[in-house]
Amino acid sequence: MAHRALVIAMLPAIALRVLAMIGFPPSILFYGDSFAFLSEELKPGTSRPSGYSLLLALLRPAHSLTLVTTLQHLLGLALAVAVYALLRRRGLPGWGATLLVTPLLYDEFLILLEHMIMADAIFIVLVTAAIVLLVRRVTPASAATGGFLLGLAGITRTVGLPLLILTAAYLLVRRYGWRPLVALLVAGAIPLGAYATWTKVEKGKFGLTEADGNFLWSRTMSFADCDVIKPPERLAVLCPDMPVEQRPYPPHWLWESFSPLLKVPGTANRNQLAGEFAREAILAQPGAYLGAVATDLAELLRWERTDVDEKTPYKFPAAERPISESVRGVAESYEAGPAATKVVEPFAGWLRAYQRFGYVPFPLLTLALLGALVAALVRRRWDALLPGLAALALIASPPFLAAFDVRYVIPAIPLVCLAVGLTLGRRTPAAADTREEALVAG
Repeated sequence: MAHRALVIAMLPAIALRVLAMIGFPPSILFYGDSFAFLSEELKPGTSRPSGYSLLLALLRPAHSLTLVTTLQHLLGLALAVAVYALLRRRGLPGWGATLLVTPLLYDEFLILLEHMIMADAIFIVLVTAAIVLLVRRVTPASAATGGFLLGLAGITRTVGLPLLILTAAYLLVRRYGWRPLVALLVAGAIPLGAYATWTKVEKGKFGLTEADGNFLWSRTMSFADCDVIKPPERLAVLCPDMPVEQRPYPPHWLWESFSPLLKVPGTANRNQLAGEFAREAILAQPGAYLGAVATDLAELLRWERTDVDEKTPYKFPAAERPISESVRGVAESYEAGPAATKVVEPFAGWLRAYQRFGYVPFPLLTLALLGALVAALVRRRWDALLPGLAALALIASPPFLAAFDVRYVIPAIPLVCLAVGLTLGRRTPAAADTREEALVAG
């Protein structure tokens, strides 16, 4: 059987997802984010776009969080098959292509995200599917489909926005012709424009969120010194009032009661002033800003994702967590019944034990990414540059715009595996030949 290696690898991967389903029914809820996505009142999000909420709204009539997580698990498995199929098409043997998609099948964090009511699993599928389509063959039709998927990714998580621009630049540099480029941009603009228009109708201003300035401001809290920045009086209220060495990690400045951000009235006004403060802080202290970014990126050198005793929401829970009364109604309305995560032993314990070792260490992931980018240039495997650069953008941008978070690195895993595989596979046709195919298809 030609795909025996993949079939053998899929069976334990399916078993791990079954363990998640029976060990932690109906799903794992993430702090306030999950409940915001589940809300029955559909509206553009303030700190995050609501693309995932739209998907949940489509599934709401079933009143089943189990259906949501089942769909996410199936999409995760399908994504691994899609990457495998492309690598086989590029000449890799079955065992080689299977080895390269192993992280997609077995990484514990991907399984965790698939079982969470969070936008990440869908975002990963949208981005990787778009890149796979465009790497496989560039035509106006594939470019339009890929652009539309990237547009959907942008309204699912805003970090997806640069990927549409990056992909357009890739098509331009590779000289695939104007038709695929226009198809990509127009199709990508459809979901983005529709969402921005919705925001305009609801909030009076075009945009995807009202928090980009807030997040950048929180980034500057790692180093901001108002004696150096000397902000104007209207921005001075956003100055931190504690020494740099005592300041908590940037995300805490967005929500905690000590944050001066909460002193600024009005959501839009707060976001605008925070963005202005952040830009002044970065211009006044560029070295400190880059130092804070470098400190965050150094987390990629950490072998273990989370220490055994480290408090983090990114673990399969050891005990049932009651839902806060303030949001209980939101989850139970969606589920039409009890919605708190149950912990069913011994299945939950087996998955918690697996979580301690079933992952790709970030140093290896980073080394694989850098190696793929270098190999793509040396071996002239230009199609490997698109997933490689997309992965680099996903990993590097959060520390510049907000802060490092383990969860933000995970979407790069499928792209890194794809980039490595493409550097090892057959060389694609010359860009000029492919461009001619695209023009004929158009």
